[in-house]
Amino acid sequence: MKKANKYSDELKEKIIRECQEIDNVAVVARRYEISPNTIHTWVKKYRERGTAKTLKKNGFKDINTMAEQLKKVSTENDQLKRLVAEKELELSILRELRDKTNPR
Repeated sequence: MKKANKYSDELKEKIIRECQEIDNVAVVARRYEISPNTIHTWVKKYRERGTAKTLKKNGFKDINTMAEQLKKVSTENDQLKRLVAEKELELSILRELRDKTNPR
């Protein structure tokens, strides 16, 4: 059985913005009669995902897939950076050799 969300996504966003403006979670929690721990959890999710909206059931799979893709792209990016650095070094060496054998 699915647990219903007690708080709407709009309310969560509003409370997070208010916490950022006031910079005091305890005051906001008392005002809305919500546990400060709950608000801290929303803020943490907001920082991690950029939103406090509730994920769909397959949302975690999507996040894991995106994390894997990010890791793969980061690895590929690192390899490409190394390859470009090697090519730059080769070009530099070839230019030096050219200049030594053919002085201007």
